[in-house]
Amino acid sequence: MSAPVTVTLRDDVLLVRIDNPPVNALSDAVVDGLDQAVAAAAADTRARAVVVYGAGRTFVAGADIKALEGLAWGAGSGAPQMHDRLKRIEDLPIPVVFALHGTALGGGVELAMAGHYRVAVPDAQVGQPEVNLGLIPGAEGTQRLPRLVGVEKALELCVAGRPIKAPEALAIGLIDRIVEGDLVDGAVAFAREVAGAPLRKTRERTDRLPSRDALPALLEGGRKLAAQVRRHQTAPLSAVDAIEAAATLSFDEGCAREAELFARCAESSQAKALIHAFFAERTVAKVPGIGKDTPVPAFKTVGIIGAGTMGAGIAVACANAGMQVILTDSSLAAAEKGLAAVRKSYDGAIKRGKFSPEAVEERVARVRPQTGYDGFEAADVIIEAVFESMSLKKEIFRALDAIAKPDCLLGTNTSTLDIDAIAAETQRPGRVIGLHFFSPAHIMRLLEIVRGSTTSTDTVAAALAFAKRLGKVGVVVGNNPGFVGNRMMFPYMYEAQYLVEEGATPAQVDRALTNFGMAMGIFAVDDMGGLDVLFRVQQELGHFADPAVRKPLVHTRLYEMGRLGQKAGKGWYVYGADRKPQPDPEVDALIETLATEAGIARRAITENDIVERCIYALINEGAKILDEGHALRASDIDVIYATGYGFPGWRGGPMLYADLVGLTAIYDRIATFHGELGPRWAPAPLLARLAAEGKTFRDFDRSRA
Repeated sequence: MSAPVTVTLRDDVLLVRIDNPPVNALSDAVVDGLDQAVAAAAADTRARAVVVYGAGRTFVAGADIKALEGLAWGAGSGAPQMHDRLKRIEDLPIPVVFALHGTALGGGVELAMAGHYRVAVPDAQVGQPEVNLGLIPGAEGTQRLPRLVGVEKALELCVAGRPIKAPEALAIGLIDRIVEGDLVDGAVAFAREVAGAPLRKTRERTDRLPSRDALPALLEGGRKLAAQVRRHQTAPLSAVDAIEAAATLSFDEGCAREAELFARCAESSQAKALIHAFFAERTVAKVPGIGKDTPVPAFKTVGIIGAGTMGAGIAVACANAGMQVILTDSSLAAAEKGLAAVRKSYDGAIKRGKFSPEAVEERVARVRPQTGYDGFEAADVIIEAVFESMSLKKEIFRALDAIAKPDCLLGTNTSTLDIDAIAAETQRPGRVIGLHFFSPAHIMRLLEIVRGSTTSTDTVAAALAFAKRLGKVGVVVGNNPGFVGNRMMFPYMYEAQYLVEEGATPAQVDRALTNFGMAMGIFAVDDMGGLDVLFRVQQELGHFADPAVRKPLVHTRLYEMGRLGQKAGKGWYVYGADRKPQPDPEVDALIETLATEAGIARRAITENDIVERCIYALINEGAKILDEGHALRASDIDVIYATGYGFPGWRGGPMLYADLVGLTAIYDRIATFHGELGPRWAPAPLLARLAAEGKTFRDFDRSRA
């Protein structure tokens, strides 16, 4: 195996090449190689400058995240120690120029900031995204960055974790030149320009640091930004504290403070959770029997049946991916209404600066509204996106079977219904699969890929490739009522409804859940989706057909009253022009009346009651799903909930959250609920086994890997 760092002399410039595929992560070998290269530069009297660059598609994408995972879980020492090594780079008597392409993130940009200069190609990205992993920069990034770009920009980069492109990096002083053409040639030319000039050591710079009078307002702005973009998270606030140290302490003292704060973050449950989420997202695509060489089709044309909210959103997602879209509905007026929704979505993107008007026109032109199935015979993918009616879906698939080409991917966007029953209406059940998008479909990252009992491996591979083409996280799940996400959502949602019958208010439940970290409270979610949608699903799935099972009382009554949620201006809440939920005393009175009529004793409900009843219901159902094999891994369930249901990533997902609380504690509480609240709280057998053995869902995943 070749060395990850090599050194060559180009006349009077020493070239240091980092080659550690796939992303040149800062492993121990890379860091040691760089240190040896620095020693070689110091000893070579022919060299007037040094250029450091990365081989392959990127400079250095950051530290080795596997090492950071080991550090978070107490199974390793983490990333290599950099302090002395970075100092040796800065102390070289000749200029060190870092040449950046691809990404220079985290440890990559921290390494580059120890150089005297930085140049980059125009589309290079630089940034300090460590907060995405529950960490702060740990290789002196919080100390050098404010010295180069000022405290305000350093706070923005470290708190938000947003990478920036080379032009912005040049404007704020993070890089010194944009190189057009060959990067290494341009960097060498730049290095020769600056050779012999006085050297600028980043650690000694103070010209961009603010006065002590100006500092408090800047720090307060950073803390407000943290509350706005990373609610409940501790790492962004630690980044603010570390940057404060850069502005108030000596460089070495600031580095010591950064190290202390980094260690505290690395030991936190939030770092464990966010690092878990990082790897979980990359693991979901690993499906037994599907390799990188499994052939997948080229997706050029997509047919979408149903031009409502979901169909229009799917059309936008496909148009954004460069596909031609045929959008059909039962009437031309309905199809054109769908196209109007597509255009409205793009108008919003123009206002946000995401697309130019010209780019939008190009995308909208890819969407053709119509009635009937003209052109569907040439489609590579057909997605049925009508409402949850099994009879209607069966009728559609019978028609598609007679039209679609043999290798067409036939997807149903059902959120709950039996894929096998739909596939059985065709002569090609192996090509039928669930493609469960989440609303708004052009924004939400999750695509639940539902594999029926006859769905072929090639079809699953094609669906995964389709998800990737759309820029979505495709998670393969088994065919059962509600699949994974919605099957878990039902007990979560019903438990919330039982809690309001027992004494809570919808606003109180939603507040407890958002305080826990959920993106939205469950009653606000119900109103957004529409109370008619849940009612229709309950009818299709036969929920509460058993009279012995407790049935929520209020939802059906609200549906019967026409309180369908946001679209009706009222549901669990009332809505004004701003579409923000407001508590409705009429609903609170209705809840109390129905509970009293049913003989339900009402009591004071605490926030802890709400969180345990709702979140533990998710966990228990997730354990059943995992044990039944409808999810490949516990981490797949976590990805589904973090990317599709607003579960806080800094808690890792419901299954990882259970691990962090402790499965014995979770099991004991669920067993108590079972005794108090009845059969619906019977502990999942897998949860009982793992708790008895002192194991975790992570252990379960590793045992099956």
